[in-house]
Amino acid sequence: MILPRSDSGRHHSTALSRNSARDTFLEDALSGLRNQPKQLPCKYFYDQRGSRLFDAICETDDYYVTRTETSIMQHHADEMGECLGRDVMLVEFGSGSSLKTRFLLDHLLDPAAYVPVDISREHLHSSADRIRSEYPDLEVLPVCADFTRPFSLPSADRPASHQAVYFPGSTIGNFQPADAQKLLSNMAQLCGQQGGLLIGIDLKKDPEVLEKAYNDSDGVTAEFNLNLLRRMRNELDAEIDVTAFDHHAFYNPTKSRVEMHLRSRIDQAIRLGDVSVRLKAGELIHTENSHKYSIEGFAQMASEVGWTLRRSWTDVNRYFAVLHLVVL
Repeated sequence: MILPRSDSGRHHSTALSRNSARDTFLEDALSGLRNQPKQLPCKYFYDQRGSRLFDAICETDDYYVTRTETSIMQHHADEMGECLGRDVMLVEFGSGSSLKTRFLLDHLLDPAAYVPVDISREHLHSSADRIRSEYPDLEVLPVCADFTRPFSLPSADRPASHQAVYFPGSTIGNFQPADAQKLLSNMAQLCGQQGGLLIGIDLKKDPEVLEKAYNDSDGVTAEFNLNLLRRMRNELDAEIDVTAFDHHAFYNPTKSRVEMHLRSRIDQAIRLGDVSVRLKAGELIHTENSHKYSIEGFAQMASEVGWTLRRSWTDVNRYFAVLHLVVL
């Protein structure tokens, strides 16, 4: 549920209060830590510090994803803009700093509005303000929301001919296949008939390339992973010794995904309120998956919830792909 526009007509927020958001975070953390194996939802990586760390990951030499997708956007954004069509309302899921979005905005045909959607409020609004300053003729309507749940689109001053979702960065790979398909279904319902989707997917490749990307030599991904524990300590008053955990990431060939974990270095306990959760030395907390796809396999999954693949673009190594799909 999205609240109406504020008096400024600029900012949107979820109906959840900060207290209820904290309660949800606490409930999700407790539920995950009580599971076997233990887990924590990856969406909680993204407070302001986490968003900055992710931006830093994208700049590391080992993380090929961003520079590869950026190269694809640089070479083909004009074709993508043509595919998305005139007078579109572009809705970006998990917008972050909207860095790759600029290539697309430069080539859209008279867009009606740009709607960045992100869970990190401060990061969202600072990024939206930068977009406004760079594109003064474009209406920018940020929505602070958890895009994994249905939400309503804001009304633009100028009616859009249709809606299109932009979902870059292979974020879809963070979802279990059934959840990814559910999200694709939500996107189709949000866009409606003739709606579009421009989405990045990380393709299957040499496991050595994958593992290096998620264990960068600068240690930024490790800091990003550990930031989840810092958020729990800072926002939930959790008793956690962050230094007693290591970052652990590897490729799981059976499930075609990279898995990220936090590994306990010692026997210890995490205390959340009145609850104490014990961990043994070497025990893992599963924090993120990054599934790898083929273009054909992803198109088949998307077709089952209403999407039809119209076009795809890849790099010369076929490390990454950007797909354009439509709801017919």
